[in-house]
Amino acid sequence: MNLQLGHPEVVATIIKAIQSAEKKAISFRDYMEICLYSEPYGYYRNENVKIGKEGDFYTSSSIGSVMGEMIASFINGQLQQHSQLSGTEPIHLVEWGGGNGRMALHLLDELKRSSPAVYDRLTYTLIESSAYHRALQQSALEAHEQLIEFASEAEWLAQEPQEHMFIVANELLDAFPVHRIRYKEGKYEEAYVSWLEQEQMFTEIWLPDLSEQLVDSLARSKVQWLEGQIGEFNLESSAWISRVSRRMKSGCCIVIDYGDVEDELYAAHRSRGTLMGYRKHQAHDNPLLYQGEQDLTSHVNFSDLETAARQSGFPFTKLQTQKEFLVEQGIFERLQNHYDPNPFSEVSKRNRAIRQLLLSDQMSELFKVFLAVK
Repeated sequence: MNLQLGHPEVVATIIKAIQSAEKKAISFRDYMEICLYSEPYGYYRNENVKIGKEGDFYTSSSIGSVMGEMIASFINGQLQQHSQLSGTEPIHLVEWGGGNGRMALHLLDELKRSSPAVYDRLTYTLIESSAYHRALQQSALEAHEQLIEFASEAEWLAQEPQEHMFIVANELLDAFPVHRIRYKEGKYEEAYVSWLEQEQMFTEIWLPDLSEQLVDSLARSKVQWLEGQIGEFNLESSAWISRVSRRMKSGCCIVIDYGDVEDELYAAHRSRGTLMGYRKHQAHDNPLLYQGEQDLTSHVNFSDLETAARQSGFPFTKLQTQKEFLVEQGIFERLQNHYDPNPFSEVSKRNRAIRQLLLSDQMSELFKVFLAVK
């Protein structure tokens, strides 16, 4: 077997799906779903460390506690705006794909410190389908266990819509499986993955068989594609926010992710698309390697997400850079001005975390915060 192939069970699952398909190929979207979510060895299902120094990538919640604190500040501001800071009605916080639980911990620690009356009205639900990540979250959140609930997506969606609900999705949508599209000789084609038995490797082929949903998405797009241009379509992000909306009577959906508006995502300088693999903090653009052993992500199309949110019943939406969001929530007030010569002190580490969130191009401008409010 090719040494650059990934987990044998994941590879076998993909090959079986390909051999069972009429075309002897599966869509890239289906390939990506198996790589990331097949049980029990897909990337987001296995027990390998994903986040931090020992993993494959960092998130904003792995850079200190500041992001969680700023989301807590935003939630307090929303409740104040609607005269709910001193109310008695329950407040429902829901985090989707909470990873190791650090975002929830930082958010709840800050609400308990800054708004104990709000904290006492909270429930915090984690939508988590991975048993491994659920165990990590339970361990991280022991101090708040009286507030914590776990649910699958289906269980949560089956409940009645509720008031005062805040949904947090931190780096969730970029990991939804995407369709890869190419514009060639005046026509659009979709990427499929097939298996070369003799070479023991996967290969990408392009077919003109586009689903009705993809055809509709391309028809709505206002971007003129160049010859040979490749781009991704994340149909599931729009479907996700539509489902979330039906579960909310009032509140806000807070999406933190890297991505951009349509004009930027499909601009000429992105002619190869945005799909990337991340493994041991190394980024590359070949998704046909390390199946189940690398993260696969694609930039979020916030134009599509905004359209879907408006159509789903959110009357107000706002897109801003992560830096703009943090500044609005008072991050500069969190910087401690006095100099501490010890680089490992809590003051020094906190100030470094704030500067990294504000000044790093990766974190401050590429990352966006999308708000959809009812």
